[in-house]
Amino acid sequence: MTEAAERLRRRYPRSRLPRPLLIVMVGLLAAVALGWLLWAATVQSHPAVAGRVSAFTVQSDTSIRVTVTVDRRDPSVPVVCVVQAQATDFEPVAEKKIEVGPRPERLVDVTIELRTLRRATSASLKSCTVR
Repeated sequence: MTEAAERLRRRYPRSRLPRPLLIVMVGLLAAVALGWLLWAATVQSHPAVAGRVSAFTVQSDTSIRVTVTVDRRDPSVPVVCVVQAQATDFEPVAEKKIEVGPRPERLVDVTIELRTLRRATSASLKSCTVR
C-alpha cells in the first residue's frame, strides 16, 4: 500500500454501520415519512368545517358589511368563525366571532356588520372551528 493510500485510509475510516443495514434504515424512514404524509393529506383534505368571505362592502370609515359562507359536513354541528377587517396597511381594524347554529342546510351564508377603528379595505376569515 502506498503512503498516500494509507494516509487516506486513516483519514476516512470505514462506516461503523454495514451498508445493507443503512439502506434498510433509510428505506424504513422513507416508508414512515410517506405514510405520515398520506395520512395528513387524507385527514386535512376533508375538514369538518370550511368557510370563506364571499363578499364585503365598505359602508363608511367605521363600518364594513361582510358575508361569510360556511360549509359543514354535518349541518347539525354548531360552528364558530372569526371574521377580521383590515386597513390598507394590513392592520386589523375589527374582529368579530360569529356563531352558526345547527341548521338543515350544509352551506350557510351569514352577513354581519363590523364596527371598525378606521376605514377598512378588506375582510378575511381568520378561523372556522367546530364548537
